Amino acid sequence: MKKRIHDIDLFRKYPHEVQEELFRNLVSTAKHTEWGKKYGYSDIKSVKEFQERVPISTYEDLFPYIDRVMKGEQNLLWPSTIEWFAKSSGTTNARSKFIPVSPESLEDCHYKGGKDMLSIYVNLYPDTKLFTGKGLSIGGSHHPSEHNSKISCGDVSAVIMQNLPVWAEAMRTPPLKVALMDKWEEKIEKMVEVTVLENVTSLSGVPTWTYVLLKRILEVTGKQNILEVWPNLELFTHGAVAFGPYRQLFRDIIPTNNMHYLEVYNASEGFFGIQDQRGTEDEMLLMLDYGVYYEFIPMDQFEEEQPQTLTLDQVELGKNYALVISTNAGLWRYKIGDTIRFTSISPYRIKISGRTKHFINAFGEEVIVENAEVAVTKACEETGAVISNFTAAPIYIESEKRGGHEWLIEFEKQPDNLERFTQVLDDTLREVNSDYDAKRQKDIALLQPVVHAVPQGTFMNWLSKKGKLGGQNKIPRLSNTREYLEEIMEVNGL
Repeated sequence: MKKRIHDIDLFRKYPHEVQEELFRNLVSTAKHTEWGKKYGYSDIKSVKEFQERVPISTYEDLFPYIDRVMKGEQNLLWPSTIEWFAKSSGTTNARSKFIPVSPESLEDCHYKGGKDMLSIYVNLYPDTKLFTGKGLSIGGSHHPSEHNSKISCGDVSAVIMQNLPVWAEAMRTPPLKVALMDKWEEKIEKMVEVTVLENVTSLSGVPTWTYVLLKRILEVTGKQNILEVWPNLELFTHGAVAFGPYRQLFRDIIPTNNMHYLEVYNASEGFFGIQDQRGTEDEMLLMLDYGVYYEFIPMDQFEEEQPQTLTLDQVELGKNYALVISTNAGLWRYKIGDTIRFTSISPYRIKISGRTKHFINAFGEEVIVENAEVAVTKACEETGAVISNFTAAPIYIESEKRGGHEWLIEFEKQPDNLERFTQVLDDTLREVNSDYDAKRQKDIALLQPVVHAVPQGTFMNWLSKKGKLGGQNKIPRLSNTREYLEEIMEVNGL
């Protein structure tokens, strides 16, 4: 672990050199693939040439190659044999994406990220007792491809768990046969049964589903808080959704100042960031030696067909960028769908600011997920509320009505006053987003938000009806249409 901290310090100190070397290795390795031959990888000598020759890709652009690999062809996007695919919905829509997972990406990205997370944590907290117990992780499930029985598909967590070395499997709970169950309700019950008997010292997973498990554990055991079940619990490693709105939920259920929370940025496409400082909450070190080459699209150019991308040495603090990656699994100049902004450039640290498709801009207000999460967190703090989930969408302008935003919020603990909650939400959005503030001036274009406190279980019920319980599935925080919001209300009879 100490040796690895030294390596991390090297890419902190020499970020551009590390990325340049990695870029050359990726292009060289893939030069004899079908993709590499198509774009002349053999004689690409610079990043500039790479950017000029190779188009920026969406999933739809790469799908014809991915589909062929899933049916058994190899050496199309990457030379190694691809036998695993991470199934990603990204959101809760019906279309699933299948992301290739090469042996290199599994070992040098996903596993390396997990090991680095432990290395960084131990470096931050050298007195840890983490390894005296087990780590509890909530995985998804996997299954053979319908096209090819030699190919397996599943949540990236399931792909990782299934391929863990024996020593790593011995350090975690529940056992694989439980962790990889595909029926969510049955899995939760079995996880409770198995894990309450263990000495759990750490948790990892998506905050939403982890909280569902912890609540069920308290219901079954009759305990008041999780420390009565696992007195040595000290770490929750979380990712996939912003933790701010969930922070109070976990403080209530794990009431100790000795509990540590570490944010990671891991996705089906790769492992990208790890919180490397105490007390920085959602600020993460961009991991530069994981077989991922990074480019960045300024968000004001995102809608262009082939926008100019920036390399790491060209980015600026505080600006929103769409993330573009080239990876050791054959994703080339791939728009991952996330937006980030840099909080530091020496070393490079980032915050996830949202999704390229998750925003509200019906009236030129350009509200992004980060704005919404900051506002919800502030409104909860001011009114004593605790939330479990939320979504928001525009209210369109009609002939006699002005527009606005409509919010569905599921409270774990109701605010002392819903009107005040709404006011703080609105005020905070105006503070953090000047475009929203301008549209709210004297209600000229936007009225104050309409907030509905929906019954507990509303969002889970919707996910269940869509067959999306568990795994990496998430509630879309913001949408520029009313599709999700109206569907949630209809399913729940609201």
